[in-house]
Amino acid sequence: MLRIAVPNKGSLSEPASAMLHEAGYRQRKDRRELVLVDSANDVEFFFLRPRDIAVYVGSGRLDIGITGRDLLLDSGSQAEEIMQLGFAGSTFRYATRPGTAKDVSEFGGMTVATSFSGLVTKHLADNGVDASVVHLDGAVETAIQLGVAEIIADVVETGTTLRNAGLEIIGEPILESEAVVIRRAGAPVDDPKVRQFLRRMQGVLVARRYVMMDYDIRVEHVERAVALTPGLESPTVSPLHHEGWVAVRSMVPSQDAQRIMDELYELGARAILTTNIHACRL
Repeated sequence: MLRIAVPNKGSLSEPASAMLHEAGYRQRKDRRELVLVDSANDVEFFFLRPRDIAVYVGSGRLDIGITGRDLLLDSGSQAEEIMQLGFAGSTFRYATRPGTAKDVSEFGGMTVATSFSGLVTKHLADNGVDASVVHLDGAVETAIQLGVAEIIADVVETGTTLRNAGLEIIGEPILESEAVVIRRAGAPVDDPKVRQFLRRMQGVLVARRYVMMDYDIRVEHVERAVALTPGLESPTVSPLHHEGWVAVRSMVPSQDAQRIMDELYELGARAILTTNIHACRL
């Protein structure tokens, strides 16, 4: 049975469970459940603190897990990223009061407050900077006001919270993070259960990015139409009962669907329809 760690709370929890549900796996109905057995899919889910998932997976106690790239790297565990999941995106950056420093190279002798002490310590060392790191569990933007540190390192989305605290973002991003699937470093790459899980998750990612488009068009315009809807490999083209017309079916990026429909209509296509894709295997 494949043992999978899933975030039990926070910004990773609901999107992860939603994606697993779309992939055909059972998910808990009661947030107090810590373990869920999906016997139909031969999977056991463990709902854990997002910060702990990399530790459990890295130790080999669990086969794979879903967590943030920032949490994985901060943990220092023997786990590695094997798939990006496309949600919970964030940027990890330094911030300070205006005039304190402009770049990480100027942090020498200062103190940096953060909830990601492992990640920041490594980043400072990689840049040859001798600075102290103070670990705080949250609300690190108040550390400067209270005199705990001169610099903070934290997840930044819009930057509004930092600006409201009188701070400015400085230097290049420490890390671009998102939700990822992880496994123990050095684990066998050909585990069929893991491969099946990754195929399902990849199928969800593709299904979310594409729609199925169907339309009718005259034969003499097919090549121009197909150039607009090439599909992943090649579109399906079928003759219609009405002579001189064909039906075309193809997957197109959902973000481009409306524009493509307009261009197909101008070419003479009619009965243009799009439908959502709930699952796929490529």
